Amino acid sequence: SLVRMIVNIIEPTHGTVLDPACGSGGMFVSSADFIEQYGANANTAMTFFGQEKVDYNAKLCIMNMAVHGLNAKIVSGDEANSFYHDAHNLEGSCDYVMANPPFNLSDWGADRLQDDVRWQYGLPPAGNANYAWIQHMIYHLAPNGKIGLVLANGALSTQTGGEGEIRRKIIEADLIEGIIA
Repeated sequence: SLVRMIVNIIEPTHGTVLDPACGSGGMFVSSADFIEQYGANANTAMTFFGQEKVDYNAKLCIMNMAVHGLNAKIVSGDEANSFYHDAHNLEGSCDYVMANPPFNLSDWGADRLQDDVRWQYGLPPAGNANYAWIQHMIYHLAPNGKIGLVLANGALSTQTGGEGEIRRKIIEADLIEGIIA
């Protein structure tokens, strides 16, 4: 139900959809269901791109896409670690970015990404990847694109490691339409 709610809020109707932590592909299937309600063909209206570090989950995603007749470009395994390898080269071009990334991921490799261009709102703390995920998604978004994501509730109020400052800058950049708790 969370995935359907996200899809209904951002209303993906065309273009490029990225899920940088795609799991079993639920965001893609729900997006396709949404567009097909209006008589459009998801495979001609949208292009689906996903990355999933866990091979088993990626295989589920590929199977899910096949069962639903969807064309998707899914990359899995170590080369699918979204923070280290942009498998699809979609910087600034995604119409929709949707994800339910791992909450509060502590070992995400911040030490290797200190000077990364994605951290335009601030360096995410080494002990929690929530704001790394947010900025990673923003980086891939087209100028008029939309993001829908699920994060831990603590991401709304944490001040640890500069997260409050990052959050303030993202809000001041007018990138937040709404938050549902």
